[in-house]
Amino acid sequence: MAEDKGPESNEPALPPLRSVHTSNFPNLLAELGASLLVTTYQAGKLVIVRAEGDHLNTHFRGFASPMGLAVQGDRLAIGTFHQIWEFHNIPAVARKLEPAGKHDACFMPRSAHVTGNVQIHEMAWCDDELWFVNTRFSCLCTLDPIYSFIPRWRPSFISALAPEDRCHLNGLGLVGGRPRYVTALGQTDSTAGWRENKARGGILMDVTTGDVLAQGLSMPHSPRWYDGRLWVLESGDGSIGFIDPASGRYESIAKVPGFTRGLDFAGPLAFVGLSQVRETAVFSGIPLTERLNERTSGVWVIDLRNGRTVAFLKFEDAVQEIFAVQVLAGRRYPDLINDDNKLIGDSFVLPDDALNDVPSPLRALAVPPEEGSGASAQS
Repeated sequence: MAEDKGPESNEPALPPLRSVHTSNFPNLLAELGASLLVTTYQAGKLVIVRAEGDHLNTHFRGFASPMGLAVQGDRLAIGTFHQIWEFHNIPAVARKLEPAGKHDACFMPRSAHVTGNVQIHEMAWCDDELWFVNTRFSCLCTLDPIYSFIPRWRPSFISALAPEDRCHLNGLGLVGGRPRYVTALGQTDSTAGWRENKARGGILMDVTTGDVLAQGLSMPHSPRWYDGRLWVLESGDGSIGFIDPASGRYESIAKVPGFTRGLDFAGPLAFVGLSQVRETAVFSGIPLTERLNERTSGVWVIDLRNGRTVAFLKFEDAVQEIFAVQVLAGRRYPDLINDDNKLIGDSFVLPDDALNDVPSPLRALAVPPEEGSGASAQS
């Protein structure tokens, strides 16, 4: 097992941002040719997990309560306390980062849409449109330049569009690139009504039909259709499993030492986020807190074929709760820039035809067509 403090942002962090991991985790990411993105709203960080030789490099970027993540090609969206940030990968900027030649992606900010505090949970790109779970208003939404959000779907048992977190809608899963499954912590229609039966009131719904496919779940999150199965995290029991859409039966394949929330896949492996969960009224009385006196925060890698733990990354001290976990396929050592004003201020992305009018000495950061649309230049 190795310990990695990782490079940190310029913001002071107390207690320290530390982690330990199994010795095989770096090689696992290297073999996949991937890295991980992890959000922790509690610590206010996006964590970029990268293989660096025989250890993991955990790279922290500060955000205001980051939660949902959505990746589509070179686009990355991050849901925060009252806005959604959109970043684009600019390969030419990555080539300029130190140490030279190490970074293979660099996500630069492109826009920020102010939603207000709608308690954004999971998000996903559907074609060219970003959908997100608006937990406070109990609905699925998209964005519009004029409005805070556009409500697109809500459970039939939710009688009004009110900022009352009536059922704690939280998870969003796609099938065929369209919204198909959601999870909620209760089939309730009153302000925070889900809290009364949080231990076993959770449901999974089909967005296309409005049907409740499974009920009696313990705080479910992260529904995913993958490899012919409907996977879900029964967070309140600290497990990962799948649901038979016909019978609604949930079958756990593994229990882990934390509140499971945040899920992505690579081959036969599931990358599962774990949270310690605090001793508060929200998390009291659930199976996990009764099963374990101490819980863990981190990312567990589970083999879907047998439920065995393959590797894990465990956060210590500052990072206690995880929300989203995203495998960044094809990006071994990415970075994201959100606080380097000089780099942001002096990097420009232009259409190809406009770049032709830029003097050649300023084309040092030209992006070849195969690396992305448009090009960039730096003054």
